[in-house]
Amino acid sequence: MRSILLSALLLATATPALGQALPPPAPVPGDGPEDARLKRLFYDSDERDLKLNPISAIFRGDMRYADQFGDYLSDARTALSKRNLEADLAALKAIDRARLTPTDQIAYDVFRNQTEVALRGFAPEILALTRLMPVDHFSGFQTFYPDFASGKGGAPFKTLADYRNNLKRNAGYAALYDRAIELMREGMAKGVVQPKLVVNNMIAQFDALIAQGVEGSVFYAPVTMFPDSIPAPERAVLTAAYAAQVRDVIIPAHTKFRDFLKTEYLPKARDTVGLSALPGGAALYAYDIEANTTLPLQAEAVHSLGLSEVARITREMEAQKAAVGFKGTLAQFFDELRTDPRFQPKTAAELRAGYEAIGKRIDARVREQFSLIPKTPLEIRPVPDYRAKTDAGGSYQQGTPDGSRPGIFYYNTYDLPTRYTWGMETLYLHEAVPGHHFQISLAQENAALPAFMRFGGNTAYVEGWALYAETLWKPVGMETDPYQRMGGLSDEMLRAMRLVVDSGIHAKGWSRDQAIAYMLANSPMGKTDATAEVERYIAIPGQALAYKIGQLTILKLKAEAQTRQAGAFDPRAFHAEVLDTGALPMPVLEKKLRDWMARK
Repeated sequence: MRSILLSALLLATATPALGQALPPPAPVPGDGPEDARLKRLFYDSDERDLKLNPISAIFRGDMRYADQFGDYLSDARTALSKRNLEADLAALKAIDRARLTPTDQIAYDVFRNQTEVALRGFAPEILALTRLMPVDHFSGFQTFYPDFASGKGGAPFKTLADYRNNLKRNAGYAALYDRAIELMREGMAKGVVQPKLVVNNMIAQFDALIAQGVEGSVFYAPVTMFPDSIPAPERAVLTAAYAAQVRDVIIPAHTKFRDFLKTEYLPKARDTVGLSALPGGAALYAYDIEANTTLPLQAEAVHSLGLSEVARITREMEAQKAAVGFKGTLAQFFDELRTDPRFQPKTAAELRAGYEAIGKRIDARVREQFSLIPKTPLEIRPVPDYRAKTDAGGSYQQGTPDGSRPGIFYYNTYDLPTRYTWGMETLYLHEAVPGHHFQISLAQENAALPAFMRFGGNTAYVEGWALYAETLWKPVGMETDPYQRMGGLSDEMLRAMRLVVDSGIHAKGWSRDQAIAYMLANSPMGKTDATAEVERYIAIPGQALAYKIGQLTILKLKAEAQTRQAGAFDPRAFHAEVLDTGALPMPVLEKKLRDWMARK
């Protein structure tokens, strides 16, 4: 169940504002009968998924099911999801891959990889754990649905129907928590429970939502920003309906779940934090590693790779310390970066202005590295207050390629002095340009791809690309002083430490405090960020591994291309080849790029 929620939250991406189904795939020159069968399979599978996932459909601009929330966390939904995957795999195996065009062979490989990995998530030994821990502080619906329904998120509020549909979805959202309580009580009886720290973080999130009251609620916000198309009489009716729903449905649902967490669940929650403490936890972590990295890696190998990368980056940090003339130890240099007031923004407005200036500088140089530039506009916004405490320092929300909703780079202003200015350039490279905004927008703008490749993906590619984008600091004119370069190294160190810490927590019995201490000792990140990071790894095991694994795969392929093509190597061509077919599993990406090198 946790993997299903993560799929809906982390991999749901936007599409054109369609309002209806995509048309069935039309044949293109060169297609044969097997290509037609393959594309029809993709289409039918996508149609089933959209009906099963109304929220994901709305993120994609498909409003056919906009009056529905979806029966998330129900056993019937779980069973249907598994049957759909089994049917897709059987249909795929009946298609002769050798008779497909080269592009469709890539699509075949991606679909097979994703379907097989997803299906393994429904194995009884995996569901025995994930089904009974359906909500956490990082991937629960409370972490994204309030913003989605706020009038400023993924749900549209342009018509009367939009407002009415949102009321129906909100009712489904409130009902979700009764199903969550039922599953979590079953988990309590079987000893399959979340760590106490995850529970306490969730309690704080629901406290914050409840404290908004009625008219201050994010769920009430849409009726404070009516478009001109809604007439005055309807506005009055809707305002009363939204107030009643927040007062009588949303707040009671949040309160009931918060009280359940505090009075029933927390006393039964565990003091341990790693999956290894649960029966069957090792098998679940092995699955989480493959599901997130797309590679069947062993926890011990991941841990060793992380230690090696930490050592390499430490040597580069020592060089930057020397470049600024700092005479103390690296740990003392970290302390200076954390505590020197010159690196601490004074106001949220100063932080925003800094990111806007960085964006302009990168835009002036980015075409030197990229021939593919997305049409989707980009907007810079602060993280909403209700989730700022547990949110990352920056994040990205995809837009729609028709421009009706821009991509959004969110920057966090919580605990403002810890949003160090030396980390701003690398954060923008990762979350915005040429990181997530480029990769996600280019994929969804490519109508030649099947829907699951345009709008789906995997964490290793999506986050691996964004971390790779940080390595382009020099050719796009960033990190020109040692402090900003330390920011880049600090971000890369974070991803290297994730390999060590995530595997340490879930395979080696590391404690929360041990993990935080390791991160503070090996980087200049502040304790607020280090704590949020570690608690994230505890909540969603394996996800944090994908960044570094994906980045290293892309860098390895780039080095191979530079060696084979020598002076003919063009970074614009390489980047286009990496980006023009959506988010590929690492084995498929490697094959595609090596085939391209052979042709070149």
